[in-house]
Amino acid sequence: MATDLPIPEADHLPLGDLVHRIRALDAAGVRRLLDHEVAHANRPAVVVALRAREVELRSGAEPSGGNPAATSAAQAPPPQAAPAASPATTGPPQNPPSHGDPTNPAQPRG
Repeated sequence: MATDLPIPEADHLPLGDLVHRIRALDAAGVRRLLDHEVAHANRPAVVVALRAREVELRSGAEPSGGNPAATSAAQAPPPQAAPAASPATTGPPQNPPSHGDPTNPAQPRG
C-alpha cells in the first residue's frame, strides 16, 4: 500500500519534488520507493532518479536532515480567514456606465 512508503504521496509528486524529498531518505527508504515504483507506475524518469540516489548512498552520501513527508512547495498553503469588511477596506463608489444602467428602466441605454 502506498501509505506504507516513506513518502506516502510519492505516486503523485512531480519528479522535481520527489528528487528533492528522496535526499532525506536512507538506502532502505529509497529501495522501498524504488520497488514500489517499479511494481506500480514504473515511470522511467523516477526509476532513474531513485537508482541514482541509491548509488549516491552506497558511495557514501548521507541523507539530508529534511523531512520527506513535509508539505510540497507545489502545494498552496491553507487559506487564511479573510478579515471582516469595514469602511476602511471598501472600494471607491462606482458610477453606472455613461450610456446608462441596463438594470434601471428609468435610465435608457440610448
